[in-house]
Amino acid sequence: MTRRYVDGTLELLGPLVLVAAVGVVGHFTSSARQLEFENALVQTAIVVAIYIFIGNSGVISFGHISFVALGAYLAGEMTLGAQQKSFVVPNLFPLLRDHTVGIVPSLALAAAVGLVYALVVGIALMRLSGLPAGIATFAVLGITYNLLSYWTRIGPGVQALPLIPQSGIWTLTVGTLVAVAVAFAYQRSRVGRRLRATREDPAAAQAAGIDIYRHRVVAFALSGAVAGFAGGMLVHELGTISTAQVPDLQLTFITLAMLVVGGVRSLWGAVVGALLISGLDQFLGDAEQTIHIGFRLHLPAGTRLVTIGAVMALVLILRPSGITGGREVRLPRRGGSHGRIAAVPTAPG
Repeated sequence: MTRRYVDGTLELLGPLVLVAAVGVVGHFTSSARQLEFENALVQTAIVVAIYIFIGNSGVISFGHISFVALGAYLAGEMTLGAQQKSFVVPNLFPLLRDHTVGIVPSLALAAAVGLVYALVVGIALMRLSGLPAGIATFAVLGITYNLLSYWTRIGPGVQALPLIPQSGIWTLTVGTLVAVAVAFAYQRSRVGRRLRATREDPAAAQAAGIDIYRHRVVAFALSGAVAGFAGGMLVHELGTISTAQVPDLQLTFITLAMLVVGGVRSLWGAVVGALLISGLDQFLGDAEQTIHIGFRLHLPAGTRLVTIGAVMALVLILRPSGITGGREVRLPRRGGSHGRIAAVPTAPG
């Protein structure tokens, strides 16, 4: 029991300490560099949200950026003043147009709308697995993009939504820590363990009495809530939002690459992959604009995405379980081995 408690504590503390360290280091950097640390924190929260569903269920989803986008737009609109909204988004539903809240309540609203949207989508799609599930969730991304682009009752359409109140790096750090804590609590819970059992052996899990559909819907809805929450963080980091930013294929690709590179089956892998690829993405983006690192480095436009794609392909070929091997932070077992996160239960207890 003591060993299990220690393992669980380290499993949580590892990602929390890493995220907190990023926030602390970012606080003491220059203003320009601080933006890069803030972006890394928000991307980590998004990847953790995706991990809650994909990592525990083994079912691919290309649609989670839809929940990020909806949370971002709602949080942004609800923190604008009523007078600003009358000029920027005059066609909004009265409920959105006539009410204003602070940043923290807007994050709660973003999580709520992500939860509701993901629940509706999950009820319809979570009987699917494999390629059909991936295609169906990709269709959700397309639907969301068009709704946000052309339905001006819920947003500014193709125009950007400006003048949104911005939050500091400490708020984003705390938000990311909350996302990590929620993911940890879920994967250690009874329902999380049951869902991982369906990931490892669906037939055996079903024979043991585990309702695969119900557990997938619960995970999908929870991950949608965290994704919406991360979307609220995103909009308060940027101070503006548009459909050129989310929902976006580029953000979908980068966040999935982060999860794959780090290790799709562990929370530690999700956090490590998000921070590593975010750092690489920022460096290559700067290099496309020209940087000096002892010498002048200028890379062609597009190098960033090509390189990230190549890194993801190499990881899939050479180490399919990701750079963390799908393992959490734990004390080494006797003989130096590490325990894996997914211990498949033999009964639905």
